[in-house]
Amino acid sequence: MPLTDPDRLFSSDPKLRSTARSLFESVEALPILSPHGHCDPSWFAQNARFPNPAELLVIPDHYVFRMLVSQGVPLTDLGISRIDGGATETDPRKIWRLFAQNFHLFRGTPSSMWLNHSFEHVFGLDMPLSADTADQYYDHIDDKLSQDAFRPRALFDAFGIECLATTEGALDDLKSHKTIKESGWSGRVITTYRPDAVVDPDFEGFAANIEAFGETTGEKATTWIGYLNAHRKRRAFFKSFGATASDHGHPTARTENLSASDADALFQKALAGTCTVEEADAFRGQMLTEMAKMSLEDGLTIQIHAGSGRNHSQQVFKTHGRDMGFDIPTRTDYVGGLKPLLDAVGMEPDLTVLLFTLDETVYGRELAPLAGAYPSLKLGPPWWFFDSFEGIKRFREATTETCGFYNTAGFNDDTRAFCSIPARHDVARRSDCAYLAGLVETGRLSMADALEVAHDLAYGLAKAAYKL
Repeated sequence: MPLTDPDRLFSSDPKLRSTARSLFESVEALPILSPHGHCDPSWFAQNARFPNPAELLVIPDHYVFRMLVSQGVPLTDLGISRIDGGATETDPRKIWRLFAQNFHLFRGTPSSMWLNHSFEHVFGLDMPLSADTADQYYDHIDDKLSQDAFRPRALFDAFGIECLATTEGALDDLKSHKTIKESGWSGRVITTYRPDAVVDPDFEGFAANIEAFGETTGEKATTWIGYLNAHRKRRAFFKSFGATASDHGHPTARTENLSASDADALFQKALAGTCTVEEADAFRGQMLTEMAKMSLEDGLTIQIHAGSGRNHSQQVFKTHGRDMGFDIPTRTDYVGGLKPLLDAVGMEPDLTVLLFTLDETVYGRELAPLAGAYPSLKLGPPWWFFDSFEGIKRFREATTETCGFYNTAGFNDDTRAFCSIPARHDVARRSDCAYLAGLVETGRLSMADALEVAHDLAYGLAKAAYKL
């Protein structure tokens, strides 16, 4: 029995379902553009087999392990390493059994739909995952992973991926991307410039990072001019490995447009470690504007992922490090926060700034009106906690009447879990087609226009926004 309903996410109303199905059939087989995500480029550089089912489907997936942790499962039992090298489960079968035993916790969540899609459509499984079927699942998937058809490059091709962007820090040597580039493989895997470690004064080791930044670029990065030039050089280096975008994960959407002398004064405080909370936020805000100005020079699309209270649990942060599933949405001011950047460059039609939020209350009140007015702004798709059928539906309902479809950037999966990529795009395409079917059946959109919009939402808008 199939794990996934062929009409999933479509209305139970026969007419709406039929229209949604027709729209979806027109886009279902389109190539996948994955212009923002966190897959490991070494997978494609080395093209080695994925080690085991746990390391492929459980350990890298924040959605999976945060749910299990919320029910009292320790991160160490899931194979998540400790900073101090303390005891962590290393038996992948035990990790998988624990995951399977608790798979019921994902009922009704996007993770359940993504995982079941992967189990059925990638690995050919048709029985539910449970404690009773855990070993059967493990052995079946592990056997598949031993086959050449399930190595990273083969799966990349089988998934129909046209382009996949990874995300690397400003100090990364991009050696995996160099290996991919020199390998002769036709798959397009590009990088994205993520400079948080040399932009955020609160990032651990900030001053040492700036020293390394200077050594890497040959610039005197402890001076304001040298620091900005170092960014320009690194952006150019990233572009040489295919980068079309930069990415910025800031706690707020605050921007500044200070004079060079005032910016330098803040920078020197950041280097000395004497910034107040307010000054650190101001410096991050200044750097968003600087990055936008550099994008006018080099053409990189700038992504602003604001509104995440990162590493909320100090216990988890101290034990396991950053990015361990304890990032929580916060209230975010975009109208006031973005004004300095928009006053500086917001009317530039050649600049593309993609806005992402974890604060859904701002979709209709702030983000759609901003993107519906400023030529530089586009709305990124629902992100993280809202990358789901209901999240995508609320996004369309809150934004479409104000900024239309063409001030949005289509879809990106933003995932670390490689096998979830086709599943996530499947959900996004179904969600959008279900929304478009409602517009068609209420006389707000012709079927011909809906077919064109469906194609753009699934493919065209991302291609344009990320200059792919």
